[in-house]
Amino acid sequence: MELNYGAEHDAFRAQVRDFVCTHWKHGSDTTLFRQKAIAQGYLYRGIPKQYGGSEQPSDPIKARIIAEEFAAAKAPAEIRGNGVQMLVPTLLERGAEWQKERFIAKTLSGEYRWAQGFSEPGSGSDLASLRTRGELREGQWVINGQKVWTSYARDCQYMFALIRTEAQAPKHHGISYLLLDLNQPGIDIRPMKQINGGDDFNEVFFTDAVTPEDWIVGARGEGWSVSKSLLKHERNMLGGIDRSEALFESLLGLARRTEKGGMTAILDPWVRDRLAALKAELEAQRCSSYLQMSRELSGQGGGLLQMMNKLVQSNYAAAVAKVANAILEDENLISPIGNPRPGNERWVNQYMNSLAAAIAGGTSNIQRNIIAERGLGLPREGHQE
Repeated sequence: MELNYGAEHDAFRAQVRDFVCTHWKHGSDTTLFRQKAIAQGYLYRGIPKQYGGSEQPSDPIKARIIAEEFAAAKAPAEIRGNGVQMLVPTLLERGAEWQKERFIAKTLSGEYRWAQGFSEPGSGSDLASLRTRGELREGQWVINGQKVWTSYARDCQYMFALIRTEAQAPKHHGISYLLLDLNQPGIDIRPMKQINGGDDFNEVFFTDAVTPEDWIVGARGEGWSVSKSLLKHERNMLGGIDRSEALFESLLGLARRTEKGGMTAILDPWVRDRLAALKAELEAQRCSSYLQMSRELSGQGGGLLQMMNKLVQSNYAAAVAKVANAILEDENLISPIGNPRPGNERWVNQYMNSLAAAIAGGTSNIQRNIIAERGLGLPREGHQE
């Protein structure tokens, strides 16, 4: 496998590095920096200029170089989150023109924040069984029901949600993909207290909440096909190599500064063995990402490897958490909640997040089924010839 990018891309890396060094210093205005980066063609490359992007030709290698150089300089990259990484690609693919013009640019800038209204009590892995319903009355959808595990909903202005609009249709064909304004009397957002004291998740209750008839993405009753496109973007968001890389670097820093058994943890034979194994696994993920990139450049697509990204990253986050717990020992029992400047106890959040990663974007067991059935062609669970 050839891992060098070549002279053309090496020159591009030098340009990106020079731009970052010139325009980004610690304490600089992040909004202004992002605007300059967009104008230079470095951020939101796949999004047309009319919607706030830089409208650059697809080049996965250049995109990777930009990500590497921005990360190395700790410069602000693209805003992350449901809106930018999940809704925007879906609107570009399936949205009406007015929806793109109204929502995309302000989502990219961070002015609009979006909650995801998918899961319900009793409808998680079997998402198509959702029961929140929408009825079209006098030019608007009237919505009643409940969503759950809705991250940061109290901080969001809008929601994209799957709503059952066709009561008599089969469950996969009776769902529509609606956009909603969360700031209205018919919506009640309640925080959910987590075991670590946090309340990032929320329940959202709809009681005759309304949204205009044309705030629908795709055709009426086609929300399931729209959601499959969105879930692809969500799994890509959750399964990137950059997350694994950042986790390993943080764990390495923890091992270098923490005492364990009368010595610095990184000198402990068991810790060194686990760090070496995690580093090897990280490099395997990196090579897999290069292979996927090469296949995409040749028009083959990511295939089975792309299906595995989210599961692999979830497993990696759990493995990192296990080593961090062993290093911290009793210190890992201290909650970071309420501490304005938490130290090592912030790893409690990483452990909790590693558990959440096995659920978010499709549970790990669901991912295994997808890989087995769609990737390897194995029969469905319980299927008999």
